Amino acid sequence: MNNQASAVNLQGGVAVITGAAAGIGEALAREAALQLGMKVVLADIDEAGLARVAADLSAQGASLLTVATDVADAASMERLAAKTREHFGSVRLLVNNAGIETLGFSWEIPTAQWEKILGINVHGVVNGVNAFAPAMLDSGQPCVIANMSSIAGISIAPIQASYVMSKHAVLAFSECLHLEMQMKSANVQISAVLPGPVKTQIFECIEEQLDTVAAEHRQQMMALLDTNGMSAEAAAQTILQQLSAGKFWVSTHPEMTQMMAEQRARHLSSLATPALDMESAFEADA
Repeated sequence: MNNQASAVNLQGGVAVITGAAAGIGEALAREAALQLGMKVVLADIDEAGLARVAADLSAQGASLLTVATDVADAASMERLAAKTREHFGSVRLLVNNAGIETLGFSWEIPTAQWEKILGINVHGVVNGVNAFAPAMLDSGQPCVIANMSSIAGISIAPIQASYVMSKHAVLAFSECLHLEMQMKSANVQISAVLPGPVKTQIFECIEEQLDTVAAEHRQQMMALLDTNGMSAEAAAQTILQQLSAGKFWVSTHPEMTQMMAEQRARHLSSLATPALDMESAFEADA
């Protein structure tokens, strides 16, 4: 993959991670605090989860700030940015990680659930950039904004249309944002993070009632993660290494990402009728 390569020293800096109460966000927080010595701001709407992660990391000597945050609410994200600046100062790494999954036929997903997933997965990323980017630009110091897309951002899938749509949007936003940052400043690196199968609770956390088809799909995806997924800890290490190396395209499963990107490119270049071919991609990292 063609990638930018201007290294950023994250060691000892300030990291803000949304969705830090579980999954990849929690693993990123642990890696940043304990291995990179970063001062970490834990942001999540799950206050109990935040308290659990913070208590464990604090006991290991990490320097932390926890802020209950609804990423879908612009005012909440602005409060997060203000509290971060007041407590720790300039931010070196912002990871717009918070995200949820929804399963079901698109026309059967309630409007409120559509609004929720787009509010968190898409507007949450935009709100994070709006809240933090101005000060990061003004700092003049090398820093990173990492937006959590997914290999779903370069693929298509039934029953997961709302999630796939949101991750396509995050990727397109990140690409445009990279170009804008190049016009304004060289100090703010933009990275699009495209995790492959990682063992998290994202499918277990789905709240809505599922019909038979969606419920079966959920079980299949949970089994796929259990069989092929890397640990969240390994994913976090890989992600932070690539962010430090200055990469725009950040992947936990490079061969899988490359194959799926090539499949998507062929599909678009030939204007082919949508079709699904997941098995060959998953075989790439087997």
